[in-house]
Amino acid sequence: MDRDFLQWRWKPDQCDLPVFNPRSFLNIVKGKTMGFIGDSLARNHMNSLLCLLSEEETPHEVYREDEEGKTIIWHLPRNNFTIMVLWSPFLVSASEMAVNGTETGGFHLHLDKIDESWVQKLPALDYAILSATNWFFRPNYVYEGGHFLGCIYCSDPNVTHLGPDIVIQGAFRLALKSINDCNSCSRIVTLLRTFSPSQFENGTWNTGGTCKRTRPFAPEEIYNGGLDLVYRNAQLAEIDNARKLGEEKGRAFDVIDVTEAMLMRPDGHPGLHWDNRWNKGLSDCLHWCLPGPVDTWNEFLLELLQRHSSFPLSSRSHAAAEIKKLLLQQ
Repeated sequence: MDRDFLQWRWKPDQCDLPVFNPRSFLNIVKGKTMGFIGDSLARNHMNSLLCLLSEEETPHEVYREDEEGKTIIWHLPRNNFTIMVLWSPFLVSASEMAVNGTETGGFHLHLDKIDESWVQKLPALDYAILSATNWFFRPNYVYEGGHFLGCIYCSDPNVTHLGPDIVIQGAFRLALKSINDCNSCSRIVTLLRTFSPSQFENGTWNTGGTCKRTRPFAPEEIYNGGLDLVYRNAQLAEIDNARKLGEEKGRAFDVIDVTEAMLMRPDGHPGLHWDNRWNKGLSDCLHWCLPGPVDTWNEFLLELLQRHSSFPLSSRSHAAAEIKKLLLQQ
């Protein structure tokens, strides 16, 4: 019932971050296509953007792959701007493990095989926003080059136990390489959105954890970041190399760095106040309220688009135009 989270706004040190301006945003992206690639937090980010842009023009949903919305496409016809959300919780190839026909919630991950479902749509994109991390924190078994490397959060004896950061870094390495290696892509700006912390207290999501705080943390109240910053740094470890390679291929790479800002906002999660028809009594301390702190991500996004506005995005290739036309028709 608390609404104070709507009144708080993150203020960076030594600079000013303007409030999101939908007209400025649409002036930059007119005629372009933007893809949010990742898990449900990528969709959270996209939904925030839709709400903010609706002050200027109403987005129209033109395609939805299924009830879960694994691929959703929205179009703003007056500005000819298209937004896609492309479901890929690991970015790399993954298959869910099953025991006696029952899904276990864990996955086989292949760090040398990309998830083709999103890569196939890259030629249609001018902007790609990568943001997958949260599905790595489960019993996953990891492979590379046909060899079993080890597992995350498994209890198997005589198995190498891997930290999620190692696997996250490997997944982003391959994802960024796949963008650089996309021969059918024209110029594209790729933005990596860093790890967004979950803020459960007194338990995890399935053991009674809650998020009942009604005020942000002050900077001095934040612990040193712990594993949240480890996971963020694992993502960032690959961006410089991708940036160097991208300069030769007409690609631009940058970072939407939200981790430390979001560490300050434990008050901005839905908690018990979410659509929990499947998980009665459980709190959502992972996603962000709309409106709420997640809108800051789009203030960051607009700032980065302005910085890259001189980047020469070329006109759509024939292949890219055909992909976009097909998706919009569906």
